[in-house]
Amino acid sequence: MASPMEQFVVKPVIPLGQHFAVTNAALFMITAVVVIVGGLLLATRKRAVVPGRAQSMAELLHDFVAGTIRDTAGEEGMRFFPFVFSLFMFVLTCNLLGLIPGFFTVTSQVIVTFALALLVIATVVIYGTMKHGMHFLRLFVPSGVPTWLLPVVVVIEMISFLARPISLSLRLFANMLGGHIALKVFGSFVVSLGAAGLGYALLAPLPLFMTVALTAFEFLVATLQAYVFTVLTCIYLNDALHPGH
Repeated sequence: MASPMEQFVVKPVIPLGQHFAVTNAALFMITAVVVIVGGLLLATRKRAVVPGRAQSMAELLHDFVAGTIRDTAGEEGMRFFPFVFSLFMFVLTCNLLGLIPGFFTVTSQVIVTFALALLVIATVVIYGTMKHGMHFLRLFVPSGVPTWLLPVVVVIEMISFLARPISLSLRLFANMLGGHIALKVFGSFVVSLGAAGLGYALLAPLPLFMTVALTAFEFLVATLQAYVFTVLTCIYLNDALHPGH
């Protein structure tokens, strides 16, 4: 049986010359964008007063992200709605596409999740600096802290801020990686027991049941991780809007 890690190998699939190629990771990122744009355009093409199922789903996703932003960053945070909605839809679609057998899980690549996390932090820093100038540095100076303790607290706050893209990216990457490894292992058990003879084949339903259960659990994890990534993004963007503690 193939190694459980083989499914995460980035491979060229469309050569573009001697030194360039479209990899499976790039192909499925493009696929995710096409699915999102095409799906939303198709769902909202009629814009009916009484929405159908597709339009209702599109409106539900819109209202869900809008409500998350308002709950974490306030009404002022709605200026970031296109950015946050795009992130949520991209992460969610990539997670769900990765559950289809034979497809590539883009969010199992730490370089992809880290790039998304860096994009979030860069937006926070750039917007916070443009809006507040040097007052943005108040983000690292909590109110009510004694003056003699400020040097230590400021260093801790800076380390915590710099660790945000690491924790944000590793959380998504590790959950998707671990879940797909578990699915591959239990799926391999089913095939191995089925090919080992009648006596062992009788045990195959056990790992098959675990594979089905893990698949259902992975659907939950795929959705939950997209939500967690979105919520943390909104919290960090709130720091750009209101840098004071």
